[in-house]
Amino acid sequence: MQEKLNSLEKEIRLALKQAQDPAQLEDLRIKYLGRKGAINRLFKELAQLPPEGKKAYGEVINRLKNTVAGELNSRLEGLKVGSKNEFELLLPGKIPPVGHLHPLTKVFDEIVTFFKSYGFTVETGPEIEYDWYNFGALNMAKDHPARDMFSSFFIKEDLLLRSHTSPVQIRTMEKQKPPVKIICPGRCYRYDAFDASHSPVFHQVEALYVDKGVSFGELKWILGEFVTYVFGAQTRYQIRPSFFPFTEPSGELAVGCMVCGGTGCSVCGSSGWLEVLGCGMVHPNVLKNVKISPKKYSGYALGMGVERVAMIKYVIDDIRVFYNNDVRFLAQF
Repeated sequence: MQEKLNSLEKEIRLALKQAQDPAQLEDLRIKYLGRKGAINRLFKELAQLPPEGKKAYGEVINRLKNTVAGELNSRLEGLKVGSKNEFELLLPGKIPPVGHLHPLTKVFDEIVTFFKSYGFTVETGPEIEYDWYNFGALNMAKDHPARDMFSSFFIKEDLLLRSHTSPVQIRTMEKQKPPVKIICPGRCYRYDAFDASHSPVFHQVEALYVDKGVSFGELKWILGEFVTYVFGAQTRYQIRPSFFPFTEPSGELAVGCMVCGGTGCSVCGSSGWLEVLGCGMVHPNVLKNVKISPKKYSGYALGMGVERVAMIKYVIDDIRVFYNNDVRFLAQF
């Protein structure tokens, strides 16, 4: 019996050393400690021994059983710890880049959200436009010198790519009588060189409010609210005289230069101010062209380039960076 116990113990220890994974250890547990395992068969053989031998060998078999069970549990825990450490040493997976809005889209949405919060509705129109809607109805006759400012892309004599979104205002006032309170966001086209401050394709948002008793004071008020919303409450601004054929009186909104703080630099032309948008009271001739009585109604209009607002807001000195698709630039937003 003693020889059989010694032989079985050596066999078990060798098997435990050779086991490399939890599945092999489980096989050993069943083989040696299971109900039909080798150690339980030894307990059955004790019945054939004399009484004095049963006690002595019974204790030896129990010690062997407990030792094997302890060894199995120890090896199994060791394999679990080793497996955990192995995974902890692995490098983390690469996080894929997450997309986000283009800076022009962010500013575009910000402007539209501002005007919608004050009751303006969004109107859109065709990008290929008739001369009448792009110029004629806006108080610019065929020989008006202001047309040269727009550098338009003409498809044929009376058809062109719209050079501003003002035609949407005309189309809306033709089909809708006052009160009219709209914004006209969209893409525009002008025959300009693609340089630091110009692009042949750009984006505009224009606003129009026509009703009884609309005043320049209301225009001034909403421009102040706009500056606070887009550029911050600390931003200085001024409204100074200007000229547009479709508004009278006309003005332009300027904010304090974000680069020099208003002291004067090359970005603001040493003036300390950056022009943001043009505005004014709707010219009576424009109202007459859409069959709205200027004696009964008045209104204000304003228009801005989205790129211009974004350049001022983010202190960018070259419009081309918005279109170059340089990830190093776009990732900053």
